Amino acid sequence: MSTVTETAAPSRFSVRSPQARALAGFALAAVLLFAVAPAALPQFRLDLLAKYLCFGMVGIGIGLAWGRGGMLVLGQGVFFGLGGYAMAMHFKLADAAALGGPDSLPDFMQLYGSFDAVPFWWEPFRSPVVALIAVVALPMLVAFGLGSMIFRRRVRGAYFAILSQALAAALALLIVGSQEKTGGTNGLTDIQAFFGYSLDDPVNRTMIYYIAAAIVLVLVAVVRQLMQSRYGEVLVAVRDAEERVRFLGYDPANIKIFAYVVAAGMAGIGGAMFVSVVGAINPSSIGIVPSIGFVIGVAVGGRSSLLGPIVGAVAVAWASTSLSEAYPDSWNYFYGALFIVVVAFLPGGVASLGPIIRQRLAGVPKEDVVLEVPPGPDGAAVLEAGIEAETAAEDDETGDPAPETDEPETVKGGQA
Repeated sequence: MSTVTETAAPSRFSVRSPQARALAGFALAAVLLFAVAPAALPQFRLDLLAKYLCFGMVGIGIGLAWGRGGMLVLGQGVFFGLGGYAMAMHFKLADAAALGGPDSLPDFMQLYGSFDAVPFWWEPFRSPVVALIAVVALPMLVAFGLGSMIFRRRVRGAYFAILSQALAAALALLIVGSQEKTGGTNGLTDIQAFFGYSLDDPVNRTMIYYIAAAIVLVLVAVVRQLMQSRYGEVLVAVRDAEERVRFLGYDPANIKIFAYVVAAGMAGIGGAMFVSVVGAINPSSIGIVPSIGFVIGVAVGGRSSLLGPIVGAVAVAWASTSLSEAYPDSWNYFYGALFIVVVAFLPGGVASLGPIIRQRLAGVPKEDVVLEVPPGPDGAAVLEAGIEAETAAEDDETGDPAPETDEPETVKGGQA
């Protein structure tokens, strides 16, 4: 009589599993953002950190579109500005209503404008619900239209980057040229309240910081879920071997458009929170220079990693502020040197430093150390392997045999 020994299936959730590490990382980030930072930083520095987190929201989207999708998005300032202006328009209308009645004009329209009522396209933004929806929907709609025109025509690489920058420059010029309707060069400034809460109250400013920190964690969780899904595999495959993905039956244009639209929505949220933190927005915050600054932060942090973009965006913004305070006349040189050093010695950004150290401690030769994470042209191969595994699993479930081929079966020794 034979005895059958049953072996317990390995647990899908262990202390060293990716899920456990992710939960531990989120818990640590929550403690740092919600407990340590408010206790350790004065109000001024906490407000600065809230502003940096707004840049980090843009960086998270860039990490998805550029790091995973290979799209060098140099025009995210457009979507940052659309979200920011949508929120600022509501705040300015609310401030005017609180001071002079429901039909009052914002202060800059009274100064520069020659009309008795706000423009018709301002009216919907009196509603906070419409403003909140527009913060996300408006950038995503613009990104969908632009992405559909670009990616379906297979425009990519430097041409896509140039078009993105041209769009950012065009939006900035449009706003500057409409001073009586958009505030022109000055933008929308002197915002007094955040949905009825005075921005002069430190308690309210701390509340806005908490909201920004919570949004960052939610966006990171969303991007992580996308990266771990089948869509994330397809996106990396499109980045590495677009034609092979097309032959596998996917439409690379749709894959890119989705990532581009998601990144635009995150940039819009970042712009809206930026207005809530700073109390103002102007064309200098949404043009070509800020768009490049967003990309620099992601590159420094590590565009291919999950946390690299947010860490890089916050670190670069903090370095810019600190260097400008310490060296007001020459801080730009230090800023440029920081970017050059990271690109030259850490192509994968600061996020690749940990894996590099682990590889060196494991005895990997210096010339074999991988400097970029993820390493690169395996996306399509991973996708093909996943499709084959799913097909085999479906065959096992249905009991259908694998299709026969005319090729002889290879046996040990290389003979058929």
